[in-house]
Amino acid sequence: MFTLPDRRFGQMAAMTGENLGEQLLNKAASTAIRHLFSQAESVEVSIRCSPPSKLLQGSLDSFRMDGRGLVIRRQFRVETMSFETDAVAIDFAEIMQGQVRLKQTTQAVAQVVLTEADLNQAFTAELVTRRLRQLSLPSLSEQPVSFEKIQLELLRNNRVRIEALTCFADGTSVPIQFIATLALERRRRILFTQPLLDCPAIDGSTERGEACALAFVELLNGLVDLDRFDLDGVTLRLNRLETQSGRLVFSGYAQIEHFPHQG
Repeated sequence: MFTLPDRRFGQMAAMTGENLGEQLLNKAASTAIRHLFSQAESVEVSIRCSPPSKLLQGSLDSFRMDGRGLVIRRQFRVETMSFETDAVAIDFAEIMQGQVRLKQTTQAVAQVVLTEADLNQAFTAELVTRRLRQLSLPSLSEQPVSFEKIQLELLRNNRVRIEALTCFADGTSVPIQFIATLALERRRRILFTQPLLDCPAIDGSTERGEACALAFVELLNGLVDLDRFDLDGVTLRLNRLETQSGRLVFSGYAQIEHFPHQG
């Protein structure tokens, strides 16, 4: 004799569908986020949706991502990056195809952590070295100037110590050293402010080294702009930065327009 499924079976089936939907979303979102980076040691996604049935309508209470060992554009490593969104509207039909599509732009609270090693590695990236070599700086020299062998040390109270070598086309070089305080401009540029110069004397004078150091500070202040490192579909803006035990911690928000298309 044929009988209709009882209510408990229907509830179990609904729960299975919801769990499946959540699993598919977790998998699709993790894959999409990994696609943002050249490398990723780990990417974890967690979704909050109460009641779970809202997921079937594509409505999420929040979406959180935690990543570690992330590499941007094959050259810039980030120790950790995390963001958590407000309510999110997604296309549930796309999830069933292994894709994540936002119905509207969403914002998220974000945190980015870089280690001292990450920062020093960034100074060796081609995108950075290209901007620090064979420069025309008439106020400093009539010949091309390059800044090389850059070493950065994170200090307390948002300060950094930087050493570098100023190299001239005639083969001469001038070592420079200074301490600066990090600051934010328009939530996207990192500035090296209040430089305290500590340059060794050259030919009995420190004036040349100090001039080189000030020129380097000016270059740095035009170099670190987040708009140059935007991820596909994600724009970062910073509200605060802080040096903490060999790490540089940024907090702010991310505007997420879309997830990248699957490779």
